[in-house]
Amino acid sequence: MARTNRDYALLGRDARLAEKIGLVSAAWYHTEIPRKVMKDLMQRGDNPAIRDTIILFATMIGSAAAGIWLWPSWWSAPFWAIYGVLYASAMDSRWHECGHGTAFRTRWLNDAVYQIACFCMLRNPVVWRWSHARHHTDTIIVGHDPEIIAMRPAVVARLILNFFGLFELWGNGKAMVQLIFGYMPATTRSFVPASEQPKAFRIARIWGLIYLGTAALALWLGSILPFMVIGLPILFGSWHMVMTGYMQHLGLAENVLDHRLNSRTVYINPISRFIYWNMNYHVEHHMFPMVPYHALPRLHALIKHDLPPAHPSILSAYAEIIPALARQFRNPDWFVKRQLPPTAKPYRPEFHGDLEPGQPTPGIGGYPFSHAAE
Repeated sequence: MARTNRDYALLGRDARLAEKIGLVSAAWYHTEIPRKVMKDLMQRGDNPAIRDTIILFATMIGSAAAGIWLWPSWWSAPFWAIYGVLYASAMDSRWHECGHGTAFRTRWLNDAVYQIACFCMLRNPVVWRWSHARHHTDTIIVGHDPEIIAMRPAVVARLILNFFGLFELWGNGKAMVQLIFGYMPATTRSFVPASEQPKAFRIARIWGLIYLGTAALALWLGSILPFMVIGLPILFGSWHMVMTGYMQHLGLAENVLDHRLNSRTVYINPISRFIYWNMNYHVEHHMFPMVPYHALPRLHALIKHDLPPAHPSILSAYAEIIPALARQFRNPDWFVKRQLPPTAKPYRPEFHGDLEPGQPTPGIGGYPFSHAAE
């Protein structure tokens, strides 16, 4: 297996190099849209998100109630499966959209759903708000994006185990315990302002009390049933979040300033779109993150002439991702170059040049920074 010479650590070598060559907090390519049209697309409203949230919570309550009623019979398993996907996957997209503040027009509704979703995902709402802001500012910039899912070459076992929520539960649980005791790693402090850090500690301690109460109830009942409602769904419900999350950026270019090169749009079925809240339109979301989820299909229709063709299905996306990851085992510099239609504007040469996969250029186009360092 080829070894990568990238340093993915925040505050590491490649973080400094990204700053040096102008990839940090840089200007990104955007498809041109008339101001009036963009203003209409960015219009927020409560009704779509209220409707979807009622459906979500009603289904969660109903499936959990059925699971509890039928517990411990295996007849409860289908209901826990539904509850788990909504708890650990649908809440991921609710965390995401409400974190952007675009799902609802009313701010307190965004904040309320955001807090609930963060609790379900075990993601500290303060830390993850700033983490995701960095992800949008420096998308897949090595050493600066804290949300890069896989290094090159990827650790296959980790990618597989992610479907079972093991690293999600362990990593987020560990971070919660650290925050309870007032510890925040230097890498996290690099993107969370000092004024916000006490809030992160306070919320973690409140969550700790809730989990202690859940544990006490489980001991009193002599059953893990309370944890089937709180906590454990991360293990059996994260698979959909992981499946859709891998489609976003895996196998594509790193260290570029054009979301058309490092993000995918994939057409998916209506149920998955509800769970994922239209984040399958991922190039569009990264280009224009303030467009609400319910307007992304309209945005896609308006700008698809300037984007790489969308994958027609989840299977199509993985037919590209899996071979790309395999090739990166042999050559970590390799990546999938997105093909633009004839109607699209070309990649901006001041950002990328005329790049081809496997043809290293110092510090840009998805290639290792160490070439620039040499």
